[in-house]
Amino acid sequence: MNLNLVKWNPSLELEDVSNRLNRIFGRARPHDESAQEMLAMADWTPSVDISETDLAYLVKAEIPGVRKEDVKVTIQDGLLGIQGERKQEKDEKGKNFHRIERLYGSFARSFRMPADADENSVKAEFKDGMLNISMDKLEKAKSKQINVSVS
Repeated sequence: MNLNLVKWNPSLELEDVSNRLNRIFGRARPHDESAQEMLAMADWTPSVDISETDLAYLVKAEIPGVRKEDVKVTIQDGLLGIQGERKQEKDEKGKNFHRIERLYGSFARSFRMPADADENSVKAEFKDGMLNISMDKLEKAKSKQINVSVS
């Protein structure tokens, strides 16, 4: 019987609990320094769906109330970044708010792009509060059959 001893590291356990809580409350865990900077400046986090077909990847982000001019999509070092800002309505005289539940301010998300994603094919479209980003997959090298003649 072979037993492997694993040294307990309490800080790793705390980090794991923190990551779980962040996922529950919709905060992504940054994987590098630029992602940490993006989250540090984020006031809220939009919900995102990522799907895949045989030919492409699709990222859909819910950002209602955000103007097209206030959204920025970037690709750098294999990371797809989405940044922007939802601006709060200016105070109007005679208007008393009884409840404000929508979140305002800056947001940022970043995602590691799959190895077979074609960075040069990224397209972004913004419509009805949805940001749709698509990127084609790179063509896989096709296998080629070679007939070998035996002499």
